[in-house]
Amino acid sequence: MEWVTDLLTMMISAGTPLLLATLGEIYAERSGILNLGVEGMMAVGAVTAFGITLVTGNPLLGFLLATLTGCLLACVHAFLSISIRSNQVISGLALSMLGLGISSLAGRRLIGTPLPVTIRKIPVPLLSDIPVIGAFFNQDPVTYTSYVLVVLLWFILFKTKLGVIIRACGENPQAVHAAGIDVYLIRYLCTLIGGALAGLGGAYLSVVYTPTWIEGMTAGQGWIAIALVIFAVWNPIYATVGAYLFGGIRILQYRLQPLGISVPLLKTLPYVCTIVVLVVASSGKFRKRIGAPAALTIPFEK
Repeated sequence: MEWVTDLLTMMISAGTPLLLATLGEIYAERSGILNLGVEGMMAVGAVTAFGITLVTGNPLLGFLLATLTGCLLACVHAFLSISIRSNQVISGLALSMLGLGISSLAGRRLIGTPLPVTIRKIPVPLLSDIPVIGAFFNQDPVTYTSYVLVVLLWFILFKTKLGVIIRACGENPQAVHAAGIDVYLIRYLCTLIGGALAGLGGAYLSVVYTPTWIEGMTAGQGWIAIALVIFAVWNPIYATVGAYLFGGIRILQYRLQPLGISVPLLKTLPYVCTIVVLVVASSGKFRKRIGAPAALTIPFEK
């Protein structure tokens, strides 16, 4: 059972940045805003957190500024998509390319530089000793924070009045407006939450998971997060399962290499799974069946 626990521990670590980005995108899409710029926001968050941590030696400050940069990029998307009512797909793609370009430029001199500090795992006494389940309690502080975020964001979305308003903005924004609620404000708020969590997910990659800067280290994880939103049927609880499964697929690459399986083939596994999810979800009937927000990508006009 020890090898199962070790494997699950690695799956959770690999899935944490995906989970954080997915949680943020769930809120954005639930309000009716599709943000395809998650990859760019993660990249900028990663380089920001790494650079700040390298200079100050304070990873907490790095995480805070990474979430802020994610918010700033998301604010650009929100302005274009909500205020100007431009095409959300085009805006998101442009944001993704912008973020990747900024991270490449800002991180050019940081490539291969190790961090002076590392964030270690903090085992929870007694709980971390339980076979299999103990994997959840032998993680770093950011992963523990993601557990709290999953429960909190699920509770807000499905058990509070604010959650009802957010979901209504994604289903029938005209009805929300008729009730005297500012649809623009709700959509802005949710889009910024998405940006903040994408930035935090990127920060986890460069400060915790791989404490160094490598250009392109997000490696398509932002796109995987977008697919995970569909896989999780826009539910934070299901997003946890999906993120750890995709994290497991990533870990599987290293486990299967000793068996002589082609390395390039193994590296394509997460992206093949992502393409499959997106292709299936592109069906209109399937989207209705799984409860996709009816007003997703549709600009709101008073």
